[in-house]
Amino acid sequence: MYGKHYPDKRYRHTLQFLKKHISNSDSILDLGVVNPFSKIMQDQGYSVENTLGEDLDLDASFIKKSNAEVVTAFEIFEHLLSPFTVLQSIQANKLVASIPLKLWFSSAYRSKTDKWDRHFHEFEDWQFDWLLEKSGWSIIDRQKWTHPVKKIGVRPFLRWFTPRYYIIYAERK
Repeated sequence: MYGKHYPDKRYRHTLQFLKKHISNSDSILDLGVVNPFSKIMQDQGYSVENTLGEDLDLDASFIKKSNAEVVTAFEIFEHLLSPFTVLQSIQANKLVASIPLKLWFSSAYRSKTDKWDRHFHEFEDWQFDWLLEKSGWSIIDRQKWTHPVKKIGVRPFLRWFTPRYYIIYAERK
């Protein structure tokens, strides 16, 4: 759907969920630098601005200054030491965010080649819900999906029926 090198299932589910809750007329602040999915959102008619690559744990000023009506955060919060602070900094009243779920049969992700590409948090759904609630958000809708891989083994088999991604739509309390 979006090219053979994109993770089609994840992008397809994310776009479907976004369209269900967010109008093209809403301005979006997408946490993280410009990425393939922010480009997909723009191709779908959304007005999207991205953060500039600053360390959001240390500098949330861009988020605080934003006049966007919606904030999106697709696989961002697991990389932060303090997602609570970032969630509180958001000025918009709508949030669409997804995270990879903690898998009981796999350790947290850590790149072998990139010292920044690692997951400090891998949440269970209830932990992410609690984080959102504590930071002032009410979850309106949620969805999970699996992420099978074309490999042989016990872990690849478990990925066929164990949810890997969790997405929420929340509004400010």
